[in-house]
Parts: sequence; structure tokens; C-alpha cells
Amino acid sequence: MTPVLKAKIIKICDEKIAKKGTSVGVSFYAFFKNKNDTPELLMEAATWWIETHQLDHFEKAIKIKNLVLKS
Repeated sequence: MTPVLKAKIIKICDEKIAKKGTSVGVSFYAFFKNKNDTPELLMEAATWWIETHQLDHFEKAIKIKNLVLKS
């Protein structure tokens, strides 16, 4: 995982957890705007989420953050 994507995921997870608590869920789309202006980064996130970790569409933000920190 690139440092750019790693930092982005951690930042978004931290923001969502701070607003809604540790039970808040996210999908990999949560890390991107509605307009896909970084397709390479989106594909990297999708590959990591779907192929590498075989995660469900929505997962707990805390789980995602911990997975990213371990990688």
C-alpha cells in the first residue's frame, strides 16, 4: 500500500470514528470524492479491500484502520 493511500485511509477512519464512535462502518468508497479524480488510488484501495483482504462492502472503520497500520 502506498504511503499516500495509507495516510488517507487512516485520516478518514479517524475522522469517522471521532464523529460517530468505534462502531461506525466504512466502504472503500469512503476514501474518495464522488468524482473519481484519482482512478489509480481508487483501484489500489479496491484491490487491497476486495482481493487482498476479501472484506465485506462495509466494515468497521476501526478494523480498517488497524489493518492499514499493520501493513
